Amino acid sequence: MKIALLKKEDITIEVQDQISTLFKQLAPNKNQIDLKDIFKDKNDIHLAYGIENSEITGIALMCIYTVISGKKAWVEDVVVHENARGKGLGRKLMNKLLEVAKEKELTEVLLFSAEHRVAAKQLYEDLGFVINTSKLFKLAIEK
Repeated sequence: MKIALLKKEDITIEVQDQISTLFKQLAPNKNQIDLKDIFKDKNDIHLAYGIENSEITGIALMCIYTVISGKKAWVEDVVVHENARGKGLGRKLMNKLLEVAKEKELTEVLLFSAEHRVAAKQLYEDLGFVINTSKLFKLAIEK
């Protein structure tokens, strides 16, 4: 199992297709955008992936931003292929992103996890994340 950070120049149709298929396990009803669109110049995105036998088996993304309260990151789209779960891949992906967070001297890494994702929530707690009292508000912008 290899854990790496995806770079824009690494994106091929095969990589796009594998990640798209994997993402559907996390959010089958969400629209996906082309991977090259997330790697635009001003989008400070880091995509950790696990690969074994030429198959991408897990991904985790982190977007870095700066606001008055500090340099922060938001983690999104953490998913491990259903056949690869329970083997520590999610932890390895998150640790790869947390290495980047330390290198970039971030003040906070934030994420959201749905109530039904019990294993994911336990992983985040094991990594030192704590649930705060804030409630996440969401507004979908219609096209």
